[in-house]
Amino acid sequence: MLRYGNYRNPTQASNRIISCTQCSFCKCMTTSENEDAMQAVSSMPNVFRYGINKLIPALEELVKQGLKSILIFGIVETLPKDPTGTSADASENPVIKALPRLREAFPELLLACDVCLCPYTSHGHCGVLTDKGVIDHEPSVKRIAEVALAYAKAGAHIVAPSDMMDNRIKGIKDALILNGLQNQVSVLSYSCKFASSMYGPFRDTMKSSPMAGDRKCYQLPPGSAGLAARAAARDVAEGADFLMVKPGLPYLDIVRQTKDQFPNHPLFIYQVSGEYAMISKSGDSKEVETILMETLTCMRRAGADCIITYFAPLILSIIKKQ
Repeated sequence: MLRYGNYRNPTQASNRIISCTQCSFCKCMTTSENEDAMQAVSSMPNVFRYGINKLIPALEELVKQGLKSILIFGIVETLPKDPTGTSADASENPVIKALPRLREAFPELLLACDVCLCPYTSHGHCGVLTDKGVIDHEPSVKRIAEVALAYAKAGAHIVAPSDMMDNRIKGIKDALILNGLQNQVSVLSYSCKFASSMYGPFRDTMKSSPMAGDRKCYQLPPGSAGLAARAAARDVAEGADFLMVKPGLPYLDIVRQTKDQFPNHPLFIYQVSGEYAMISKSGDSKEVETILMETLTCMRRAGADCIITYFAPLILSIIKKQ
């Protein structure tokens, strides 16, 4: 069994899609429990938190332009947060409420859902903690599988666990099989997710920073190519349908390593919020477009089959102009 840092106490821790040159893009969307919300994210220009009543109109034009897939994250402000993330799979959860309406409004849109506890736990960590503040592995995997199953039942085509708990892919697969959903819902594993400093703007978006400590005890250390290879191998062995490397540009060597290791598994790369913020501030609109397309080309060169990006609307407009 692979363990990242032996699950030491996180409170004491330190350190069908858009085709473009055979590449695919997935748009990140955040859903708020306020169904009429459209809240700007101050750290990420042109990025918003949407309630479902605002999300559907926002997607309509993008779908017309060719958007085929979105990755959905849920945000709660009034639903309770507790140590086990009860609101993650509650009936009033914004993702669970949004999925049936998205399926009805966009029957051809591929719906992927991020699966994690951190937006819903009172401590802000991605798993369940013991009374000593250490990740409690077995109940963490159980809760992640329960949340993934709830999203699958609500209408997700893909569930994407981002927590980095050991063996959660097997837990999710077992839950899907037990409920007869194994041939209807795929599992996208955040298999190579690093403890990066480039997630700051996204945590502002999700309001999900840990209350104490950090996540370095269960995310991969930035210098650990060997651990990344072992993590990907473990997830493949447990039945992951797709793999992911996160963040994107600083980890292109891991993209190539993972694609070479598992050439028959579609490989996703996540262009994270820090990358988005840097490119957005890199110059005028023409310079932003040029840098963006160069970056995407490099991701493809490294072996990525699908790029998850906040830039999907801009990319669609660039493709349309071309």
